[in-house]
Amino acid sequence: MSAPKVQLLLTGNELMTGDIVDSNSAMMAQVLKELGLEVSRKVTVADDLTLLVNEINYMATTSDILIINGGLGPTIDDLTAQALALTIEEELIEHPQALKHVTQWCRQRGTELNAPNRKQAILPNGCQIIANSCGSAVGFTVRYKDCDIYCTPGVPHELKKMMTEQMVPMIKSNLPDHLIASVTRLQVFGLGESTLQKMIDEQLPNWPTEIELGFRAGLPLLEVKLTTNTNKGLALKPLWQEKLASVLGDHLIAEVQGKAKSLAEHLLNQLQQHNLKITTAESCTGGLIASHLTQVSGSSSSFEAGFVTYSNVMKTAMLDVPPQLFEQDGAVSKAVVIAMAKGALLKSNADLTIAVSGIAGPNGGSENKPVGTVWFAWGSLNDIKTQCLLLPYDRRQFQYFVAEIGLDFLRRYQKNLITTPSYVTERASA
Repeated sequence: MSAPKVQLLLTGNELMTGDIVDSNSAMMAQVLKELGLEVSRKVTVADDLTLLVNEINYMATTSDILIINGGLGPTIDDLTAQALALTIEEELIEHPQALKHVTQWCRQRGTELNAPNRKQAILPNGCQIIANSCGSAVGFTVRYKDCDIYCTPGVPHELKKMMTEQMVPMIKSNLPDHLIASVTRLQVFGLGESTLQKMIDEQLPNWPTEIELGFRAGLPLLEVKLTTNTNKGLALKPLWQEKLASVLGDHLIAEVQGKAKSLAEHLLNQLQQHNLKITTAESCTGGLIASHLTQVSGSSSSFEAGFVTYSNVMKTAMLDVPPQLFEQDGAVSKAVVIAMAKGALLKSNADLTIAVSGIAGPNGGSENKPVGTVWFAWGSLNDIKTQCLLLPYDRRQFQYFVAEIGLDFLRRYQKNLITTPSYVTERASA
């Protein structure tokens, strides 16, 4: 039995005029791919009842799964429910479950249920409700011409929650076991797609065709996916995942279980397991490392304070960096970041630190220290490691990469990893 054919129908005048950029279809395609399903066709139409009816009818006859996105709102141009009712030749009714949902939604916000909001409960007779945990419009599903049709809201965060919480289990329950994909996701830091592909080509030239290897580029973590939906692929996957992990080495952060974690979250989890505290001493990143850490819920158990010392005067005043170091070595130097790191540890009583000082640009560089030069210091009070890198990016990218590399240096330190990461081999300076 072949995999079900999946099509997407997106509705809305705003999509047609470019006032809204379609991001929903990409997200839906990614979620469906996790189930081993590929989108074969995607259509976008304006808010026109005739166009919608014609398109729904055609797509239902040429697909096994049809997801309609948009047109569930309270306004006159939200036509999905009406178009679907006409297509399947069912009357529109006030659905009790949908009415209860929108009534509660209004009550929670201290507003009365009005006619436009009530319109969102007018749905095709016989449809099954798909719960919406964060919006006013429920989704709904019907089966028509041997096609499962799912109607979803156009608001991206509502759609994403509905897909992951409601629709994935629904779709999965209707798939034969042999069509449900086995997907493993690996997070990697410090390797680009082309570099990684070259490594795999050279070190694993006989990669089995039964296991699809995919890359999902992202900053800062690249995601590598191993996907199979065959018995042979399932049998082979553990061995080849182990081989791939060997190729990735210490660039492999973790296997994703559920929601992917940030590099800061991985580091904080390590620190919390060992009851360790971290502090930061930042110049060129302006507090970005601390920001990445504090974006993680519960970070206060491992992070109590950070220091942003942008000027030399403040490096001395806040971190006790000796003024003569600026004259002897300059603010962007090994001696200064070591002093910053030790000062932050002494001031905060933390166990570990990461300190950075660099030239973010576009001005301020010299022949000896061009724009993009950055010194890192990390470790504990009696064991400070250092590294100078040249990261020739624009100012914002430079700061972002410095922050993430700093977190990775500390991740490696805390785990006693002694291998040299790719970004040091490629970008080492001084």
